[in-house]
Amino acid sequence: MSTIGDQTTGPGAGPRATADIELRHLSRTFGDIRAVDDVSFTVSAGTLTGFVGGNGAGKTTTMRMVMGVLSPTGGEVLWDGRPITQLDRRTFGYMPEERGLYPKQAVLDQLVYLGRLRGLGATAARASVTSHLERLGLADRAKDHVEKLSLGNQQRVQIVAALMGRPRALVLDEPFSGLDPAAVDSMADLLREHTSRGVPVLFSSHQLDLVERLCERLVVLARGHVVASGTPEDLRSHSVARHRLVLSGDAGWVRDVAGIHAVDVDGPTALLEVVEHGAERRLLEEALRRGEVHEFSPQRPSLAQIYREVTA
Repeated sequence: MSTIGDQTTGPGAGPRATADIELRHLSRTFGDIRAVDDVSFTVSAGTLTGFVGGNGAGKTTTMRMVMGVLSPTGGEVLWDGRPITQLDRRTFGYMPEERGLYPKQAVLDQLVYLGRLRGLGATAARASVTSHLERLGLADRAKDHVEKLSLGNQQRVQIVAALMGRPRALVLDEPFSGLDPAAVDSMADLLREHTSRGVPVLFSSHQLDLVERLCERLVVLARGHVVASGTPEDLRSHSVARHRLVLSGDAGWVRDVAGIHAVDVDGPTALLEVVEHGAERRLLEEALRRGEVHEFSPQRPSLAQIYREVTA
C-alpha cells in the first residue's frame, strides 16, 4: 500500500502501516575499516526503537544503508519480509545526519516543495506543513528564511521535512539534537502518533535519559557490532545488581567485604554491586553487628549504567 499521492494530511490519519524493517547481517567497509560488522535487528511495526552508541560506533552508516544512501558490503535490509526497494524508501521519512535545508529560501515554501517531491499534492503538502509547524511552535516563522532561524528552530524545520505526508516508516538520525524541552515533548508526541498507526520508528540519540523515557526497544552499537538489544527491562535483567546501603556510621568498611564491589562510598551511604551470590547476607550481618541499618534497597539500573557495562 503506497501513501504517495494520498491527500490525507494528519499524522494519525489514513491506513495503518504494519510492516517491519529488518536488518540481516548488515556490513559496510571503507577500505580497510569495517564500520558496520554483521549487524542484525528488527524495527518492529508500531514501535519506537532507540539506536545508541558512541561517536564512530556505526549508527549513521547503518541508517544510511537502511535508506539506500550507502550500499551494504554484505547483508540485506528487508521491508515487510522482502528485500527493500527504492519505491519503498520513497514512502519513508528520513532525517539524515547532514541537514539539507536551503538557507535562503522561506520555511513554508521549501517544505511544500519537499512535500511535492514526496508525492503530495500542493494543497495536501501545504496543509501537512502548516499543521506540523504549528505543532512544533514555528507557525509564526513560516515565511522566514531558514538562515534567520536559530539552530534549534532549523532542527524543527528538518523534523517537519521528515514527518510530513504520513510516512510508512521513520529513520531519524539525532532528531532531538538542539531541541528545547517543549520541542522535545512535541516531537515525542508526534512520534507516538505515528507509532499508534503502526509505523516503525528508528532514531539515534546520545541523550540516554530521553531514549530510556521514550523507547520500547533499544539497540546498542559499539565498534560496528550490536552489543545489546531488547526492551529496557530485558537489558536491566542482565545488568549487574546494585544496592544502596545507608548506615548510622561510616560505611568505608564495605570495601573489604568479599563478593561486594563498592561503586561509591560517601560517609554512611554506599552504592554497592553484589558480584557473588550470598554476599549480601554477609554484608547485612556485618552491618547490623556494627550498628543500625537505615536502608538496604535495590537500585533500578539506568540506561546510562547499562550502556557503560555493555560497551566497556
